[in-house]
Amino acid sequence: MKEFIQTLKNIWSLKELRDKILFTLGIILVYRFASYISLPAINLAEVGDLLEHYKNQGGNKQGAGLLGLLSSFTGGAFSHASVMALGIMPYISASIIVQLMGMAIPYLQKLQKDGESGRNTLNQITRWLTIGVCLVQAPSYLTSITQLFLPYAQFSSAYYVEPNSIMFWLPSIVILVAGSVFAMWLGEKITDKGIGNGISILIMVGILSRLPEAFVQEMAVQNGKGGMGSIMILVEVIFWMLVVLLAVVLSVAVRKIPIQYVSRAQARGGVNRNLMQGARQWIPLKVNAAGVMPIIFAQALMFVPGLLTKFDESNTFLAGFKNVFSWQYNVLFALLIIIFSFFYTAITIPVNQMADDLKRNGGLVPKVRPGKETADYLDDILSKITLPGAIFLSIFAVLPAIVHGSFVQTDAFALFFGGTSLLIMVGVILDTVQQINTYLLNHHYDGLMQSKLSRTTGY
Repeated sequence: MKEFIQTLKNIWSLKELRDKILFTLGIILVYRFASYISLPAINLAEVGDLLEHYKNQGGNKQGAGLLGLLSSFTGGAFSHASVMALGIMPYISASIIVQLMGMAIPYLQKLQKDGESGRNTLNQITRWLTIGVCLVQAPSYLTSITQLFLPYAQFSSAYYVEPNSIMFWLPSIVILVAGSVFAMWLGEKITDKGIGNGISILIMVGILSRLPEAFVQEMAVQNGKGGMGSIMILVEVIFWMLVVLLAVVLSVAVRKIPIQYVSRAQARGGVNRNLMQGARQWIPLKVNAAGVMPIIFAQALMFVPGLLTKFDESNTFLAGFKNVFSWQYNVLFALLIIIFSFFYTAITIPVNQMADDLKRNGGLVPKVRPGKETADYLDDILSKITLPGAIFLSIFAVLPAIVHGSFVQTDAFALFFGGTSLLIMVGVILDTVQQINTYLLNHHYDGLMQSKLSRTTGY
């Protein structure tokens, strides 16, 4: 505990790091404040939370659960009819589209290899594409409000402007697009002047903001059952901490491939061949190289099976795909995650380029020839470690459905036992902590050099 307190003191003593952390916290406060500003055409005081109102009016609980999962990524802004209802998700969608298009479009492939200037151009393309995605999602969101959550015929008092008029649609679409672009700008500011990846931090903050409310609801349900409620809460907390620990292990697990760098004298057969030794290093191949992206891809497709119920609403098998806790939903979800894990790993880990770079820099894998054999060897190892990583990732994704009803009683708290929410929180926190540690290590190094300088110079 003393070491932890001392670490906090060290963080606070570094002015640059302290300013970055305070700047990040300030941006987070702005983002959370904006998420509670409702659209000017809607009187949210009449209904409060849209999803809760929908369920109270006898709406489909399964459909509400699916929409609640989407709402968790915006910190509740989706269900508050907020100006930030679309949140940062259009930017994430645009980034995924650009990344996938980079596989097929030579121009984007060239930009990816052009260094800083290429990345700046890709970022600009992603920003413009974000606006395009918003122009598609904003009308869909407003349609869901006016037809699903708050039909005007039943809840006319919830509207300041009639939803069939242009005065409702045009300003609302513009505000929703502006809110999403503002969220994107806030995320980029955190990345530039704060600590951590800004876009990821905003998503994590939105998810974490729902945790206290979900935990209080779970406590209320468990305590309402009698004396065993407190014990069950304790069991849930311990199990949740264990799941978090396993998620951390999955995020940081790597397979180290030994690399031997041969000096030029060795490579040329010089006289110092027996006296010089190459430096031994490692290529760390992550067990879960795709991160949380397979879950995001799979979740984007899981809305499609739910739409099939419109063709046959009496089909109970198809109806299960609208329930995030049903076996139909989770079996298909797990299979898609495994498929996308291999797909995303294949497009993001260029083994051929890695092998070429090693050969060019005089590096080699022991007992493996440079070039194509090295690329095949890396690809074989990557395939072998991706399979268990994908299986574990799919288990984490469906874990909320496993624990729901068995000992976790509420939908909202069950979602924190796995899936995208937990893995995003773990990944973002690990990345942010790593950046803070880098600042601390750099400060320690600079301080050591300054103290040596003061002893040698006498100042």
